[in-house]
Amino acid sequence: MSAGGQSTLSYPVEVGVFDEAFLPDGSVRPLYEDLFSRIGEDGLDQLQGSVRVRLAERQVEFGPPHSRAAFGIDAVPRLIPAADWADLERGLIQRVRALNEFLADAYGERRVVSAGVIREELISEAMHYEPQLAAAGIPVQAEVAGPDLVRGPDGGFSVIEDNLRTPSGLAYAAVGRSVLDPGLESASTRPRSPEPAFEYLAEALRAKDPTGTGDPAIAVLTDGPISNAWYEHQELARRLDVPLVSPGDLREAGGRLRAATDQGAIEIDVLYNRSSTERLTLSGDRFTPLGEVLIEPLKNRTLACLNSFGTGVADDKALHCYVNELIRFYLDEAPALTNTRSYDLGNPDHFAKAIDRLDELVIKPRWTFGGQDIVIGPDTPFEKLKNLATSIRKSPERFIAQEMVMLSQHPTVVGNELSPRHVDLRPYVLTIGNEVKVAPVVLSRFAREKGDLIVSSTRGGGAKDTWILAP
Repeated sequence: MSAGGQSTLSYPVEVGVFDEAFLPDGSVRPLYEDLFSRIGEDGLDQLQGSVRVRLAERQVEFGPPHSRAAFGIDAVPRLIPAADWADLERGLIQRVRALNEFLADAYGERRVVSAGVIREELISEAMHYEPQLAAAGIPVQAEVAGPDLVRGPDGGFSVIEDNLRTPSGLAYAAVGRSVLDPGLESASTRPRSPEPAFEYLAEALRAKDPTGTGDPAIAVLTDGPISNAWYEHQELARRLDVPLVSPGDLREAGGRLRAATDQGAIEIDVLYNRSSTERLTLSGDRFTPLGEVLIEPLKNRTLACLNSFGTGVADDKALHCYVNELIRFYLDEAPALTNTRSYDLGNPDHFAKAIDRLDELVIKPRWTFGGQDIVIGPDTPFEKLKNLATSIRKSPERFIAQEMVMLSQHPTVVGNELSPRHVDLRPYVLTIGNEVKVAPVVLSRFAREKGDLIVSSTRGGGAKDTWILAP
């Protein structure tokens, strides 16, 4: 590293993309100068190798059992200045407050529909709408939100998804601090501890207490070793000091939820659902197997779930297109953190603005997640876009479109070199009673291949330890 922040590391800065660590002229951003002086010019592969060893020692894994591998964490952390984080916090708190107001309204009076802000079908036809909860008057709230943010070429952040059902990654985001070289930290780049995130989660679980004692019996629900995030489920249960149970362990008796554990039968007051079951009911008011066990304790108010079942109504990609309007409607405030410009193709006005521009937009099926079936218009052959347009015209309500955002890039270790990889940002926003807090921990995911814009872990993406710098 030479004087004045000019990097001697070979690193290709791309035109038209915001690079988190390098300026367009190839010099290091002042925020990263001290970090790169500590990384040095040689030994990147050894630095990354030490991270892999520490991850293996801690058995930090991700993926299905037949192909589970060590979770990938890059040796070069991402830095977020305190002032930027303060701005993000304000916007995230505002956003989650409005979305929880919407959930209460969607399962209640539906004032937002009467006022003409959204059409009624966005609630009644949403995949995750739970009519049984509405009929029973059971509150629906997202205590843990994990919105996905991207940074565009101008350096500004916007939200592409809100993730209000069972947002994952909190344990993976926190473990990075324990596997990176501690010698990278300095007085000017000292990150905040991620540990308060788990305190916030415990507070949110206790705040759901249906017993009123302030000391509910809590358990984490998992699908077990078949889950991609099995490591995380075990780690969360360990940190919360609560039992880890699977759907097969649960039964309803006397209006209470009980579970069989290695320590014997227990009663559960608050269930943290991290299983793949996100519905209580199926079409025709039929119950899922898990719903059959949970519905009576929920109706009897002897059980609370975090996140509540039914939060997916606010996680619907079509509803996402209106979050700016929801903030204005429920809070009477201007959005501090906005959406990436999005189009609900079931809305005729939105449809007209998007249908002839598919080659410029990102098109997403309304009810898929984790990057599944996303079509990036500029990278898609004409014939495929033509077929997609036909499908959209037949069932426009099944799709949304978003303006193309060239995700920011971050230097990432590839062999013994730094190479740019596109990244996103997933913070964790917790609702604790009437208070909303943003945890001081972020999962930054990066795409495995150069130029790839899909960063999902299920699609092979890795993660960066993200340093929220102290003021």
